Amino acid sequence: MDGKTRFILAALMSAVMVLVVTLLVTYLNLGLRADFLAQWAKAYFIAWPVAAITGFLVMPMARRAADGIASLIGGQS
Repeated sequence: MDGKTRFILAALMSAVMVLVVTLLVTYLNLGLRADFLAQWAKAYFIAWPVAAITGFLVMPMARRAADGIASLIGGQS
């Protein structure tokens, strides 16, 4: 996977995961208050760049680990 594709994949995957997780955690911590969307948006825009960069950096190692685990489980690579 080339760098551009890896970056796009990391950005898209992290955007969706961070959206779901920050929405859930914000709801669990605050409930549905008048400023819920503002608080959720703040959490989202802080967390998303961190998750995207982490995903971009970790993806090659995670792919190798996943290939190794799948190989051990299924006997294939």
